[in-house]
Amino acid sequence: MKRLLITGGCGVIGSHLVDRMLENGCHVTVVDNLTTGKIENIEHNLRNPNFHFLNSTIMNETMMEELIRDCDAIYHLAAAVGVKYIVDDPLSGILTNVKGTEIVLELAYRYWKRVLFASTSEVYGKSEKVPFQEDTERILGSTKVDRWSYSTAKAVDEHLCFAYHSRGLPVSIVRYFNSYGPRIDERGYGSVVAKFISQALNNQDVTVHGDGTQTRCFTYIDDTVQGTLLTGEKDEAIGDVFNIGNNRETSIGELAQMIIRLTGSKSKIVNILYEEAYGDSYEDTRRRVPDINKAKQRLGFEAQTRLEEGLNKTIEWAKENYRF
Repeated sequence: MKRLLITGGCGVIGSHLVDRMLENGCHVTVVDNLTTGKIENIEHNLRNPNFHFLNSTIMNETMMEELIRDCDAIYHLAAAVGVKYIVDDPLSGILTNVKGTEIVLELAYRYWKRVLFASTSEVYGKSEKVPFQEDTERILGSTKVDRWSYSTAKAVDEHLCFAYHSRGLPVSIVRYFNSYGPRIDERGYGSVVAKFISQALNNQDVTVHGDGTQTRCFTYIDDTVQGTLLTGEKDEAIGDVFNIGNNRETSIGELAQMIIRLTGSKSKIVNILYEEAYGDSYEDTRRRVPDINKAKQRLGFEAQTRLEEGLNKTIEWAKENYRF
C-alpha cells in the first residue's frame, strides 16, 4: 500500500485529492492547520483506517520529519491562498508559502521522497502573452502592492523545487488555473465562484469587481485532481512544471450572468471598485489563459468538464451545504 503525505489536505483541491487517493488504495496522511481548509471536507474519511489527519502546521519541523521519513511520496498543497487573505496578512502568506515549502523540500531531500508541488497561475503575474506557456516570462507589479507577494512567494517555491531537482530529487510542479467545484469557500480557493453562487442563491446583488471584462479559465475539480495525479505519478513529469487547467476563457461578467441563469436567481449584477474590496494594495490581471499542449503531450492530460456542467454540479452541492 502506497503511503502518501498530503499537506493542505483539508482544502478544496487537497480534500478531493485525498478522496481519489483513498479510492486508489493508498494510505493517506494529511497535515492541515485549518486556516483556510475545513474539517468538513475530510470528515467522511476520519474513520477510514487508511486515513490519518493531523491538525498541525508544516512549520513543525519535528513532526514533518517523522511524517516524511515514513511516507513514500509527498503532495505539497499547503499554502496561504485567497486574494483577501494575502492582502490582509502578507507576512504570514510569505512565510507559510516559502519557509513551509523549504521545510518540505529539505526533508524530502534528506529521506529521498518524490514531491509534487502545487503552484499557481499567479506566477505569470500580469503578462499579456496569452496563452501562457510554462516558460512564459513573468511580469509583476510593484513590491508595494501586496497582491504580488503571493506570486513571488510561489515562484520562489518553484525555484527551490528546481534547485533540489538539480541535485537529483524527483520533483514535479503543477500550476493550477482557477479550480472550482464542491467544497469551494468564499474565504479561500474558488472564492469568486463561491461568492457568486452564494449571492445568487440568496437573490442578493452579484458583486463583480471592476468592469467585469477581466477573464479567467475555470477548471472543474475532477480535472484538477486528474492532472495532479498524472503529474505526481508519471516519470515524464519529474523535473518539470505543467499548466493544469481548462483553456476556455470566460470573463468575470459572463461568469456572473451564467451563475444567475443556472440558479434561476433574481439577482442583479453590481460592479464595485477593487478598492472597496481590497483597499489600495491590490492590482488585477486582465487575462489568464493556459497553454495546455505540454500537459496534453507529456502527461495525456486534458480538462474534460464543460463550465456549465461543472457549475451545475457545484450549485447543487451549494444548495445542500451552504447555510442561508
